[in-house]
Amino acid sequence: MNEGTHGTWVILLTLLVAAVLAVLPLAHSLAWWRPEWMLLTLVYWAIALPHRVGLLSALAVGLIVDVLEGAPIGQNMLALGLVVSLAGLMYQRVRVFTMVQQAGVIFVLAGIHQLVVQWLQGLQGLSPSGFLFLLPALTSALLWPLVMPLLRGLRRNFRVI
Repeated sequence: MNEGTHGTWVILLTLLVAAVLAVLPLAHSLAWWRPEWMLLTLVYWAIALPHRVGLLSALAVGLIVDVLEGAPIGQNMLALGLVVSLAGLMYQRVRVFTMVQQAGVIFVLAGIHQLVVQWLQGLQGLSPSGFLFLLPALTSALLWPLVMPLLRGLRRNFRVI
């Protein structure tokens, strides 16, 4: 098997699972707490394999998220592209951080994602929702200590390089 494509199916499968989790129906009261599954998955792969997952991957996944959520085309492309670019710039530092520090980075990255999306929705004339839009950043950071070891285990088990 060509080393350049070794394990691509694992990356795609994890993104598919993240997409399903992102659109899974939740009770209205829990909808504000939905973690940013696509962001968590993309950031993990951008940190673990920056030579394979980067800006182009984020733009493609952002387009898929825009379609899944019915958002204006480009909204999640811009937000995910920015976040994955930032993760790519600091991947060497994040790799050596403790899990708590990594969760803090995820909180900031998910917060940036939410701020960009909220800003773009404000430009469209949609009413702001106070600071509730930052709750997914909190839940994403809290789930990072579970998601990161799971994805790392998949990467190592299937020798994704």
